[in-house]
Amino acid sequence: MSGYRIPEMARKYIEYDMIQKHTELPHFPEFRTRLLYTFLSRHSTLSSYSELFSLVTSLVQMGLDTHDMVSITNQAKEMKAARSRQLKVLAGDYFSGRFYYLLSHAGHIDLIGIISQAICEANRLKINFYQLMKQLKLTADDYIKQTVEVRTQLYLSFAGFMEESVHSLWPEVLRLFTQCEVLLQEITKSEKAQQLRDSWGYWHIMQQASKEERRHMQAEELDPGKLRSIWLKYKVTVQLYQMLDSCMNQLQDKLHSLDSKELGRELLSIGEPIARYLSTPKALEEI
Repeated sequence: MSGYRIPEMARKYIEYDMIQKHTELPHFPEFRTRLLYTFLSRHSTLSSYSELFSLVTSLVQMGLDTHDMVSITNQAKEMKAARSRQLKVLAGDYFSGRFYYLLSHAGHIDLIGIISQAICEANRLKINFYQLMKQLKLTADDYIKQTVEVRTQLYLSFAGFMEESVHSLWPEVLRLFTQCEVLLQEITKSEKAQQLRDSWGYWHIMQQASKEERRHMQAEELDPGKLRSIWLKYKVTVQLYQMLDSCMNQLQDKLHSLDSKELGRELLSIGEPIARYLSTPKALEEI
């Protein structure tokens, strides 16, 4: 994987002083992008486009993720908060616009249509997801499944480009890696005892908590001490570590069983940061 340089290529589009000074951006979709690059770079006819296709897909994903960070309401009166919100909207539009520009100039018009359809599907899934949240009809398992489904849409759109030997492998490995990515981010949220509805911990607690505890979780102003007590009672962080460990074991078993040992080694190397994370003393204690 020494030839992989998509994050460096993306920096010229992402790292603008104005954006970095006034607002935050989402994390670069590293696992999904490396996976796409790895699969495409092994393609008999598309290998020469592996960098371009991986780059534009990562930029579109950054655009979608940046728009997701924009607050639903526009009630922020303070100048700094208002500027941050405006820049997120503009940055998301800009990242998405680069995808059209790069592909059209390279003559890949058909791919623009394919990725555009995937964007529409991702947005449709998000709307359904948010409606379930609003109606309090979401389970903790559904939260993970639907988050993974939304995040894989752009990358799944390349299924038709994959060669026969890896055609069925692509969506399965993509979803397992993405689930590990989601669980890693949920662990970070849980360690801050995040109470918002966009966390697995919230929906896990809402499924099991008493009426009084659910009422507290839905209150506009929360008692941090009480919230932390509930978080610990339902072992949110512990269970997330265990879920990540289980998902990683499932992924490693799959990769070890591949007929192509070379591909298996490449994909295992992509998952090494997750394996190292799970081997830290803190993670081992929770597992």
